[in-house]
Amino acid sequence: MPWHQRGVVALQTTVGSLHLPSTVKKRIIVAITGASGAVYGLRLLQMLREMGGIQTYLIVSDPAWLTVQEELNISRNELEALADMIYSVHHVGAPVASGSFLCDGMVIAPCSMRTLAAVAHGLSDNLITRAADVTLKERRRLILMVRETPLNLAHLRNMLSVTEMGGIIFPPVPGFYQRPQNIDDLVTHTVIRVLAVLGLPQANVPRWTGLSTVDDT
Repeated sequence: MPWHQRGVVALQTTVGSLHLPSTVKKRIIVAITGASGAVYGLRLLQMLREMGGIQTYLIVSDPAWLTVQEELNISRNELEALADMIYSVHHVGAPVASGSFLCDGMVIAPCSMRTLAAVAHGLSDNLITRAADVTLKERRRLILMVRETPLNLAHLRNMLSVTEMGGIIFPPVPGFYQRPQNIDDLVTHTVIRVLAVLGLPQANVPRWTGLSTVDDT
């Protein structure tokens, strides 16, 4: 079975009153937007589920569904089954649209330049940008996995604005010191870094320990 289909199981989801079981330690909002790189959102959901004790809230933009269909060999139902709660991007009255909804952070993976611009300028015009705005105003961890290159001045200024507001700009730039063997290695390494920034470090993962050879000349 392809790696990106692992852990896809049916899961009943509701949008009623939330009562966290004692086994749930963290709540994480995951948003997927229309930039290329939907695999990052998928892998993030998979790894959060594998960790256990994490409740996930998924929002996918309309363009992102097109990207998922183009880039990933999974169905909409299979992707949604990886989250505990799913909200329409148009459902601006969802619980995650309010600061009274307690969560531990939000990741937009990947983050399009359109979504970046909306967050940078406080335009809460859909549930993704509203949830991001709430995350910032409540001083919670917001991670934007921006996916674009090259960057123009508007992109850079928007990244600066989000950083000044407390958000974290996290381009999915892989490290090669772990000697990746395939795309799975590259994607997983980047998501491991995201989880660490969320305060969810992974055990038994390759980390930089210094050069394997030292030139004393």
